[in-house]
Amino acid sequence: MTDEASAAPGRIVLLTASHRVAPGLLSWPAWQTLHAADRVVCADAGHPQLPYLREAGVVVEHAAPGAQNLVDACAGGRTVVVIPSGAGDGTDAELTDGLARLAGSGRFTMPDLELLPGSYDLPGARLLDLVQVMDRIRRECPWASGQTHKGLAKYAIEEAYELVEAIEDGDADELREELGDVLLQVVFHARIAQEGLSAGDAGEDGEEESGAFSIDDVAGTIVEKLIHRHPHVFGDASVDTPEEVKAQWIRMKAVEKRRTSVTDGVPLGQPGLALTAKLASRARTAGLEVALPEGESIGYELLALAVRADASGIDPETALRAAARVYRDRILAAERAPGA
Repeated sequence: MTDEASAAPGRIVLLTASHRVAPGLLSWPAWQTLHAADRVVCADAGHPQLPYLREAGVVVEHAAPGAQNLVDACAGGRTVVVIPSGAGDGTDAELTDGLARLAGSGRFTMPDLELLPGSYDLPGARLLDLVQVMDRIRRECPWASGQTHKGLAKYAIEEAYELVEAIEDGDADELREELGDVLLQVVFHARIAQEGLSAGDAGEDGEEESGAFSIDDVAGTIVEKLIHRHPHVFGDASVDTPEEVKAQWIRMKAVEKRRTSVTDGVPLGQPGLALTAKLASRARTAGLEVALPEGESIGYELLALAVRADASGIDPETALRAAARVYRDRILAAERAPGA
């Protein structure tokens, strides 16, 4: 070996991989580096990547070299790949801190240090974390482990209203948080359903009813629905306007649900203005001419206003909430006025 080659600093490669991606699914640069390396070391004998690396012919040493050992191992231009344990025991931080101290001392010719991501999170990968966290909470939290679909129903309503408020406030941080709270309700209910219907939702004989499903079933169902109801995106159908898309959606939904009336499937328990607007929209989309009920009741007056708003493309529920906010601000101003 020439003096120049023996003096080459070499290279230390820290190969990371996302725990949300199946082990063995590494990038091509990662595989190239692994096969070309002079040494591959991993302190964790149970690391999930190891079986796949060995199957691919990569020799992995079960070792936890210190910073100085690694620097010495790179002498002569050698490449050492380190697979961090990711165990959270401080081993990885101790190694990187040690390398930083050696470099900062100025007493060593340091090898090149490279961080090579072997795999990356795919979009939506953090949803897997949410499912895992929910699984553990359901098992170990005294409150969460006892919840039922019925018991959680009120929280779904509350979180939905808080989401709407965040949207109306235009606060992006609040919107992100409230979307997370709504998403939690979906994952929570799916986790309960995965066990079968909870005891609180049992049949009259006290036994659990069938009908268990998982969060994957929930996601799969909505994916199938979205693809089926968007033939203009995933098929050969052609629509040109948002109105045509909406009409197509309603037609397909009616066929799927075997509905005999445009009012089928409209939840009567929703807020009154929203209910009226939904009924008016269904009638208008179906081309029905429906006379409004008449009378002196303020309910009929509100109904007429809601129908008029829907015909004008205005959501009456949103419009009333906006007006209520203005009214609230005036109440606050009146309270703060001198002499109030």
